Amino acid sequence: MEPAAAGFIGLGLIGGSIAKALKKFYPQCRIYAYDKDELSLKKAEEEGIVDVICREQDAGISECSIIFLCAPVSANISYLRSLKSILRPECILTDVGSVKGDIHKVVKALKLEEYFIGGHPMAGSEKSGYQNSSDHLIENAYFILTPSEGVSLQKISDYSELVNSLGAIPMILTWEEHDYITAAISHLPHVVASSLVNLVEHLDSSDEHMKMIAAGGFKDITRIASSSPVMWEQICLTNQDNISRVLDEYIRMIVQAKYLIDQGDSDGLYQMFSNSRDYRNSLDSSPLGPIKKAYILYCDIVDETGAIATIATTLAMNQISIKNIGIVHNREFEEGVLKIEFYQEDAMISAAELLRKRNYIIYER
Repeated sequence: MEPAAAGFIGLGLIGGSIAKALKKFYPQCRIYAYDKDELSLKKAEEEGIVDVICREQDAGISECSIIFLCAPVSANISYLRSLKSILRPECILTDVGSVKGDIHKVVKALKLEEYFIGGHPMAGSEKSGYQNSSDHLIENAYFILTPSEGVSLQKISDYSELVNSLGAIPMILTWEEHDYITAAISHLPHVVASSLVNLVEHLDSSDEHMKMIAAGGFKDITRIASSSPVMWEQICLTNQDNISRVLDEYIRMIVQAKYLIDQGDSDGLYQMFSNSRDYRNSLDSSPLGPIKKAYILYCDIVDETGAIATIATTLAMNQISIKNIGIVHNREFEEGVLKIEFYQEDAMISAAELLRKRNYIIYER
């Protein structure tokens, strides 16, 4: 499928990234877009990504052979009603929401099943907005498709081919399967991370020693707690039953872990950590997924004036961009005292190779 025109309602992180990918692989594709953030639309137009800026309800979007709903879940549902009267028979209507049940039910009630194929690219970031989008965000990421019962096999095939041509990996599931799976691998981790951060804040003293010392493993497993609270409030409310179901099982396992600790059960504790290690090590090492991978290396340096500046300058002179750099004061879970974070994996690999050649001791995760 080579779309002549594609429409976007919502041009944030995911919508903007798909639009950029479309322009990258199909430069002749005309992109129509609406977003409440007019500055983002203007920026996208200036960058040559958006060809036609639309109003909130714009009949011009009917020119598109595929329309992406990329607003929050509740907003996507409200747009369905305004689109119903302008959709052409050959049009594919899709969304990018991380919860599918509600929108599929409304699609069925509005008799839009012949158009609708739910979509969810399993890629993202703690950051949001068009300014953080990229043309490779969905590259090598699973892109879940949840077709309606009434949509044609031809449309499913066309959309799968389009997703594949953008560098993503299409996978077809029912919306019920999708919502249960994402509750476990995406939604629950965000609930757990937020709860853990709130717990430490609650337990901390007025001197905030926990906050001061927190590093390593704590910051790694709670990084996603920095995500949008508005988005995650909506996700929890729209996938309520599935999240509650997996939370019940998680609470049971936490209670079991507490029992093993209280009983001093050495074999039980070892088995718990051994099982989790083995399963974690068997996971696909793909950098993309519902929780985006961080590209970080650690470097042993001498504590002397200019040490950090020397490394930063060395990397800059070799056109290697740094996302963040700083001293790690708590090394309980860290390797190396200087932590350097990169935007891309290839930058991290190049930096590690370069610094090793200069006799720095480098550790990678």
